[in-house]
Amino acid sequence: MTSINGYPARPSVRAGEVIRLHVATSAPRFYVDFYRWGASPQHAGHVEWPGRAADPGEFDRDWQWPAYEFPVPRDWTSGVYVAVLSTEPTSGTPPMDSREARMLLVVTPAAPSGRKVLYKIPTFTYHAYNTAGGGCLYSASRVTFRRPGGGVGGPVKGLPDSYDPTSPRQTFAHWDAPFISWMEENGLEGDYCTDLDLHEGRLLGDGYRLLVSAAHDEYWSAQTRRNITTFRDAGGNLANFGANTCWWRVKVDLDNAALDCAKFPPGASAGTDPDSSYGCPDHWWESEPENALLGVSYRSGGGHWDGPRAPLGFTVTNSDHWVFSGTGLKTGDIFGRDGALIGYECDGAAYETDEQGRPRPTGQDGTPKDFEILGVAQLPTDWNFAAREPMAGPRAATLGLYTAAGTVFTAATTDWARLLATDPQVAAITRNVFTHLT
Repeated sequence: MTSINGYPARPSVRAGEVIRLHVATSAPRFYVDFYRWGASPQHAGHVEWPGRAADPGEFDRDWQWPAYEFPVPRDWTSGVYVAVLSTEPTSGTPPMDSREARMLLVVTPAAPSGRKVLYKIPTFTYHAYNTAGGGCLYSASRVTFRRPGGGVGGPVKGLPDSYDPTSPRQTFAHWDAPFISWMEENGLEGDYCTDLDLHEGRLLGDGYRLLVSAAHDEYWSAQTRRNITTFRDAGGNLANFGANTCWWRVKVDLDNAALDCAKFPPGASAGTDPDSSYGCPDHWWESEPENALLGVSYRSGGGHWDGPRAPLGFTVTNSDHWVFSGTGLKTGDIFGRDGALIGYECDGAAYETDEQGRPRPTGQDGTPKDFEILGVAQLPTDWNFAAREPMAGPRAATLGLYTAAGTVFTAATTDWARLLATDPQVAAITRNVFTHLT
């Protein structure tokens, strides 16, 4: 079978503008079919082009494959689109996820749409784990966007997920796709963007009430964080249905085509685990703790990456809060345990208990003092834990929120999206957050 693969020149495009796609194949002709991801994949467009061959490149530099310009129709609805590449005409809807012959493309609105939700696709994180060209940000300090992969269409670093073996972790199909499907099945309309769009200062001023991030949004640039903080300070709300969020700081090159991340302490020996080390230049928590924006950090939580884990759920600490409306939960109840909701990675805040036995943040890790902890899950000692400063309180996932002009909610676990379709309490909480914060 003739091989084919490709990548977009940038991960997003405004509806009505032209996107440059780079494709290499030895076939004399190839075909591209575009599908918009939603409750189900919807075919959106088709194009045919003459094929041109090219050799694979390296992970840290532009592959410079043959370029093709595609004018994105202005009437394409903002969303996540998967471009399916083939060397022969096909029929029917193919699988959207694959390690080759796929490209991920986010279409942003042509003009302000009036929608209240903006959903952020973590392309920085997807490329950090993308091993196309023989490397990623776990073996090097620089990767390029201009290579196959970055959510779909490329090889991925990481262990398989015992709870969802249908797709690798660190891919669109694994993390964001189920959340977006649930949103659109439930009539929760939104526009879509990438972290690169927010890094560039786009979209957050277009009237959105709620910025949503889900699952595993680990790599943030300083500009992305600064722009989201400004959005919050102007009254915008943030819902983080994930964890390990804003853990590493990345720098985007001047062409917006590559990421740099200095993970290791100066003079670190081979095999050093940066998460367990101090003095890492691009650890957010060591210079500007992410707690100040998100209320939580991975350093007060932990991870369980390999194989089944002890089933954990959140113990409710205040069932009177609007977050739990309609769930039937009472203070002291546990939800999500049967589905191992406390997942692959989770975030927490340093806390202590008050006279009534309720958890209250100490604030020593940068968490706002008014962060309200609504659910807690203490972690077993056999989990993976990151380095942190000495502080009071256990390692625990802490679900909660705070308000500083805008409200910031965190679900504090990467596996929230996995339970949306099967756990009615997880779904009800999610719906409450959307309803209240929009």
